[in-house]
Amino acid sequence: MDIQEFSDLMIKYGKELNLVFTEEQLQKFFKYMNLLIEWNGKINLTAIIEPKEIILKHFIDCLTIIKYIKPNKTIIDIGTGAGFPGIPIKIMRDDVKITLLDSLNKRINFLNEIICKLELKNINAVHARIEEYAKNKQYREKYDIATSRAVANLTTLSEYMLPMVTIKGKAICMKGAEVDEEILKSKNSIKVLGGEIDKIEEFTLPKSDNKRNLIIIGKIKQTPNKYPRKAGTPSKEPLY
Repeated sequence: MDIQEFSDLMIKYGKELNLVFTEEQLQKFFKYMNLLIEWNGKINLTAIIEPKEIILKHFIDCLTIIKYIKPNKTIIDIGTGAGFPGIPIKIMRDDVKITLLDSLNKRINFLNEIICKLELKNINAVHARIEEYAKNKQYREKYDIATSRAVANLTTLSEYMLPMVTIKGKAICMKGAEVDEEILKSKNSIKVLGGEIDKIEEFTLPKSDNKRNLIIIGKIKQTPNKYPRKAGTPSKEPLY
């Protein structure tokens, strides 16, 4: 796919979300896509490798949360993988400061390459497990927003995200089509961890039948210090 076809598709899909791209932003997304495809031949970053699918199911999907991010916020993207949603957000929003967190060092190497090649500022990639990172007082409850995409069920996810968020901050959980049962099961854990669900937005990705949900959790009180529990426990023993 050449840059013109790429740009045309990005602009077409972006219009559905009221997104306007600059030429520089489109160039960065194009470079990001090509590096993602190249690196995916060496390490497993994504099952989605066809350019049109990357545009819609990665880039455009990630940008659906932009409207919930106010200017100059600090964001932690937990379990970022190939940089989703953190890097697309950063390309569009130079004002925000982003930490990309992932437990696999090979992915951190890729993310550092992207940050360097795209000349992104105020964004860093950190190799750590969230269960350990969240215990560090330097970072705990210091972020305005925590984001996560396709990482875990909502109960486990809330135990990863809410300890990182300031009071009056929020966790933005990016989920697929079916979330009713997850939401029901997560209500107790979200309350215990100091949060409450502010909003659930169900939508379909532009020009497709791909259904998505955004679950916005507000942080209303401090998370008890014992959370998150040690590595592996939040997924094996969810707080139902």
